[in-house]
Amino acid sequence: MTSTNNSSSADGLDIKKIAVIGSGSMGGGMALLFAENGCHVSLEDPSEEAMDGIIKQAKEEGFGDRISKHSDYKSLCNSLDSPKVFVFSLPHGSVGDGVLAGLMPYLEKGDIIIDCGNEHWKNTERRQGKCVTRGIRYIGCGVSGGYQAARRGPSMCPGADDQSLDLVLPFLRKVAAKDPKGRPCVGKAGTGGAGHYVKMIHNGIEHGMMSAISEAWGIMRTGLGLSEDEIGDIFEKWNTEGELEGTFLVKIGADICRTKDPKNGERVLETVEDKVVQDITGEEGTGIWSNEEAVGEHIPAPTLSSAHFFRLASADRAQRDRAQKAFGGDFPAQKLDVKDKAEFLEDLRVATYTACLAAYVQGINVIDHKNREVHWNINFSEVLQIWRAGCIIQADYIASLLEPIFAEFQSKDTMNLLFEKTIASDLKKGQPALKRVVVQAVLGDHVVPAISSSLDYIKYQTGLELPTQFYEAELDYFGKHMYDKKGEDPKGAPTTGKYHFEWKRA
Repeated sequence: MTSTNNSSSADGLDIKKIAVIGSGSMGGGMALLFAENGCHVSLEDPSEEAMDGIIKQAKEEGFGDRISKHSDYKSLCNSLDSPKVFVFSLPHGSVGDGVLAGLMPYLEKGDIIIDCGNEHWKNTERRQGKCVTRGIRYIGCGVSGGYQAARRGPSMCPGADDQSLDLVLPFLRKVAAKDPKGRPCVGKAGTGGAGHYVKMIHNGIEHGMMSAISEAWGIMRTGLGLSEDEIGDIFEKWNTEGELEGTFLVKIGADICRTKDPKNGERVLETVEDKVVQDITGEEGTGIWSNEEAVGEHIPAPTLSSAHFFRLASADRAQRDRAQKAFGGDFPAQKLDVKDKAEFLEDLRVATYTACLAAYVQGINVIDHKNREVHWNINFSEVLQIWRAGCIIQADYIASLLEPIFAEFQSKDTMNLLFEKTIASDLKKGQPALKRVVVQAVLGDHVVPAISSSLDYIKYQTGLELPTQFYEAELDYFGKHMYDKKGEDPKGAPTTGKYHFEWKRA
């Protein structure tokens, strides 16, 4: 029988014992974090070696007596207080289903599962439905910041019913990342699968931002011929002033450019192959899902999608090698013909920021559209606080733009950020820099999918004379798909047109 030391009060659950199922880099980091904060942690993982590594590290850091390992669910559950609290840190999909099924015989009414994996929101809601019939609380909690943040304090995005969240939030606030003002980067994302949904779109935004920053690095390295140390200095400057101030991915970019292997003095970045494989290998599903959601919700998100297709193309280097041979060569990036390097670097900074802002706009528009469809009651101010620190897409300047907008989100009929004056102003100001960078990149055969798609996004999202006029005519020509006439454009949601022209008799 379990003891009853996890006491509940108006201030939530006082969690003294917790189980962490999954001892990979994220689960292991969180286990150490929880133990460091006074919890007794029970580990369960198929790899005894992984659990032993965590226990060894805990002993080295002075709290090894707070972590134990277990080889079966019965032993694991007997080590916990009542209500039992579990943290899942598992691969998405069937693994979580198997673990939940294995735990079920030992679970009791009131027990709590906090799923901190990158799970698909539909799986989260399905498991919530299964658990609620037993009185078990299942919380889908997105976790951001990488394995370093998992150890020191991650950004945490929990979604479930209010009562379940109220029970665990005091504990999560204790272990989550803190922003510069000391506020925890955790809050109520919303009901149902909202926590994992927001984290999924967070990752889509992340991929768009990473692509834009990588493209900027490529232009500086090859197009401008800068050394890695010089690029590191530029990234550091970008991260300390202007619109990219406090942008996590720019900050770590400076570290990456400068880091050398202490064993041989070799610059580590120069040894890294040019392929991103996480989507292909199946270890990362959120990029795929976020693009599926954008398409399914009919929300244009080209910065996110172009970044994803770029990742896919990069992953299979063998295919690229075969294609290069079939072409009889590739299209190597050239040194750019830039008259004023400092002026161009400023354009590149602004273009990179504008692409990052576009990624934010697109991702948030997807979240808002889904939220209005399924009624998760997502609180965008809470989401913004979750993204303030310990988070891969942390961007202090962008957060300062969004804060007053999100403070009024409940009174808005839509959260389409393109309608907000501050956002529109920054995107408009960035358009000339985007254009100049893209022109130079095209002339020099540089690969800039996220940056160039952000430029197109701004143009077609604000354009009222698009070439889709011709597109619509062709659809009507062969498919009798109907069209609207100029000057008769109806307001509101898109609907099928009223007109058909018999372009050619059948």
